[in-house]
Amino acid sequence: MKKALMIASILFIAVVSTACINNIAVQELNNKAAEYMEKGDYESAMDRLQASLDLDATMYETYYNLGIAAINAKKYDKAIEALEGGIKIKPDYADFYYSLGLAQSDLADELMEPSEEDDSEDVSGLNKDNDKKITVSDEDKNKAIDLKRSSVDNLKKYLEMTPKAEDKETIETLISELEAFINDTSLNVEKE
Repeated sequence: MKKALMIASILFIAVVSTACINNIAVQELNNKAAEYMEKGDYESAMDRLQASLDLDATMYETYYNLGIAAINAKKYDKAIEALEGGIKIKPDYADFYYSLGLAQSDLADELMEPSEEDDSEDVSGLNKDNDKKITVSDEDKNKAIDLKRSSVDNLKKYLEMTPKAEDKETIETLISELEAFINDTSLNVEKE
């Protein structure tokens, strides 16, 4: 009996000390990520925050910070993934919905722009090198519309959760602009 109790005690101590070591490592990674964010090195911040999540995927703050770093790095898919992961842990954290709405809108805008290899496009919409018309595919337009709709939903949820938000008017204006984009782009896709 004493032997079993001693083994159980050793196992308990090992588990507790491992948890403490993980907490220290997570805190160090998050602190280093914050330093990188302050310097504008969002890629390095994202690496540290992802490593932090690999050690402890229960901290909603880390998901939020990863989402913000990814938005700043213009990695909108990664931002959306991180923010949606955080919502699963803490669905009552309003800032998740605001940031998710922005990331979705930014990704939609990116889908609606010509790709980097089309940099030689002139104002007429023709590629200067080969006179081919550059357009955005209907598939990308439809993805952009879906992203903008999700963005509207998330921004409205943010406003529901924070009815006295200081930036309420700005967000309402953004929602109106997003809805106008959805309507205009939907009409253009249907015509083609």
